[in-house]
Amino acid sequence: MSASASLWVVGLPAWGEDAITSLDLVGRQALASAAVVVGGEAHLAAVDDLAGDARRVVLRADLSGLDAAVDADAPSVVVASGDPGFFGVLRALRARLEGDPRGRVRVVPAVSSVAAVFAAVGLCWDDAHVVSAHGRDPATAVAVARRSPKVAVLTSPDFGPGELADALDERPRRWLVGQQLGTAQARVTESWPGPPQGPFAEPNIVGLIAVDEPGGELAGDRAVLAPPASAGWRAHAGLAGWGLADDAFAHRDGQLTKAEVRAVALAWLGPAHGDLVWDVGCGSGSVAVECAALGAAVCAVDRDADQIETTRANAARHGVPVDAHLGQAPAALADLPQPDVVFVGGGGADVAAIAAAAAGRARRAVVVALAAVERVGAVWAALAEAGCEVD
Repeated sequence: MSASASLWVVGLPAWGEDAITSLDLVGRQALASAAVVVGGEAHLAAVDDLAGDARRVVLRADLSGLDAAVDADAPSVVVASGDPGFFGVLRALRARLEGDPRGRVRVVPAVSSVAAVFAAVGLCWDDAHVVSAHGRDPATAVAVARRSPKVAVLTSPDFGPGELADALDERPRRWLVGQQLGTAQARVTESWPGPPQGPFAEPNIVGLIAVDEPGGELAGDRAVLAPPASAGWRAHAGLAGWGLADDAFAHRDGQLTKAEVRAVALAWLGPAHGDLVWDVGCGSGSVAVECAALGAAVCAVDRDADQIETTRANAARHGVPVDAHLGQAPAALADLPQPDVVFVGGGGADVAAIAAAAAGRARRAVVVALAAVERVGAVWAALAEAGCEVD
């Protein structure tokens, strides 16, 4: 490998019917002077007329083809989609260049698929959360899609628009499915309140916009203009603090998790974007609302219909989405998506069984708040038997 050999990463635009016609002069010159060109089969075919006599190396799923570009003693180019530095191949390439001369890599970014899918319907996307379900556990992408008013999901052959629709709650959403962007077959299919019918051509990307909540299509305008704290979804700002005063929530006869207890519970739960939280025995929903305000997706469960309505009212009051379910735990937990963390704030005599059921599903932690000290032993034993390290 020559320290002076140039290494270019050229993005092909995801906008327009022909990515090559939209490719800028710098990218064309890099391809014309390359001795080695690395890319997926479709990318190599797209740049074939521009790459001259360069050796072609197909980039497979294991990304081992990147080594050909890194090890080349002559100029090389890696061809990618859109902006290679935005959920693209650049990160994997840089990992192979540890110790290489600084500044060897040059990147020619192009319009990304995220920009293209929102541009197709005339929407801003500076406020959208962008998550990937490609080559990783899609649970984080699903949780962000549940929580955020505007999101772009980078899909995969194993987790496409259909799988995403199955994993989401039934909240109405405007769906944008971009397919084969940057090719002559490119199209963006739009539907609401549910997903369009497949099948979907690969590759594809999904944009989701909340249509029944404030802050969906115009969330970016609100974020950019620094709205008052009461306005709409809190897509970026979050809470000014946490462990809010009890009077921030409607409640029945003082039936809510008090601020001091709630603050400690939130510290143990650690809710964040990409997390899914269960609030079991949610009561007024104060914990559920605060978890949602801190960025997590939330499923709240209670056996009392009035409490479910109070939870929904408190969520609306604070401008956050909470998916509230009427049902008796632990049976009501069976059909919920797998959580990262669980808060158990009610359950009465069944609280130990509920804690055990939660421990069997939670990825990270179960936090139990008990009003009756005589139940501590049973809950402790249930969690320990479930394999938890109990504090």
